[in-house]
Amino acid sequence: MPTLSSLSLITRSITTTTRCSINCHRTSTARIGRLTYTRTYPTLLVQSDGSTINIRYHEPRKIVKLPLDLSTLTEAERRKRLEARKPKVKVVLEDDIEDDFKVTNYEHLWKK
Repeated sequence: MPTLSSLSLITRSITTTTRCSINCHRTSTARIGRLTYTRTYPTLLVQSDGSTINIRYHEPRKIVKLPLDLSTLTEAERRKRLEARKPKVKVVLEDDIEDDFKVTNYEHLWKK
């Protein structure tokens, strides 16, 4: 049979514990509920539809952009995006320089 002192310890430990009601609003209004805090940095997350969310990210970055799902685009938009990914072809302009230099026009400069 438990003694009176052991019963009082059990009831004391039960009454001192508190419960926290966890719901969807808790994380937006309270601190991070962890014993050890990992180093996180405030970052702006840009979703593929253009909407933005402020998140905590493990690397120090200003913006993280999610990739676009090509299956949701129309065929014309998909072709346009795929063409933009290809490397650009550099156009080389070759100038034809017509050389009409005549030495005889400048001989007077080095003759004495």
